[in-house]
Amino acid sequence: MSDDGSTRSGLLFGITAYSLWGVFPLYFMLLAFASSIEIVADRILWSLALCSLILAATGRLGDVVRMLRAPRDLGYLATAAFFISLNWLGYVYAANHGQVLQASLGYFINPLVTVLLAVVILRERLRPLQWAAIGLALVAVLCIGVAYGHPPWIALLLAFSFGFYGLAKKFAGRRVGAVQSLTIETLLLSPLALLVLLWLGAHGETHFTDHGLSSMLLLASTGVVTTVPLTSFAAAARRLPLSTLGMLQYIAPILQFIVGYAVVHEPMSPLRWVGFALIWVALVVFSADALLAGRRVRRPDGATAAALAPLKRDPG
Repeated sequence: MSDDGSTRSGLLFGITAYSLWGVFPLYFMLLAFASSIEIVADRILWSLALCSLILAATGRLGDVVRMLRAPRDLGYLATAAFFISLNWLGYVYAANHGQVLQASLGYFINPLVTVLLAVVILRERLRPLQWAAIGLALVAVLCIGVAYGHPPWIALLLAFSFGFYGLAKKFAGRRVGAVQSLTIETLLLSPLALLVLLWLGAHGETHFTDHGLSSMLLLASTGVVTTVPLTSFAAAARRLPLSTLGMLQYIAPILQFIVGYAVVHEPMSPLRWVGFALIWVALVVFSADALLAGRRVRRPDGATAAALAPLKRDPG
């Protein structure tokens, strides 16, 4: 395939992945008959089943066995599993409790949180424009917190859990494929997911068969909606430069914002608009700095790479 053809297909895969992640709130609203923790438990188990089938069909199950025998990488993936489970729980809760705008906010500020983590944990140095973007984001969060009457906890949970998830994956190394990684993460979480479903069942609080075949199919499809955009993104990542992926990442929170504002009709006070406007200005500054840095050097520096690389993960 020519470079142009590869780029076009990469853009198609990337837009598909981020668009699916962006409209996830609409899907999770269909699952509102079940509790957030039940949905996440089902998501873990059905994702594990589907990923295992994919790896078996492609002859890659041996990759998982090898990863299970690597204690260092396994430890980082266990940490990643913990943070992605928090992220999934927060996202599903937001979708099912009329807090889609907070979910959108969380993924808008995630790149800036990731840069902040790179400074605090990896001891990386930021350029002045990156510091300015982080400063604007802090002011924005304060404005939105005042508008809500409390800090936007769901947005902060999503941003920081996703940031730490990406950090754990960074330490796990690049040898870990997307489907293999998700298989390991869901495998590690599966005992807890099973216990949750058993506990809910013992208390009559499971909803798998509440609406007959429709509820069964909806909960079973959580594996598909987790795996399909992830594999689409993996295909995009192989074909597109990191800078392009960094720009595509904003498709998801933009669509989430549209869903929250235009579909769910969540209220937006003037101060909330100010907060979101400041976030968007911060992201413009951040993206402009990344593009300028990319022109000055062939490869982005550690801070820019750290800001963009974790965005390859599943935002929701």
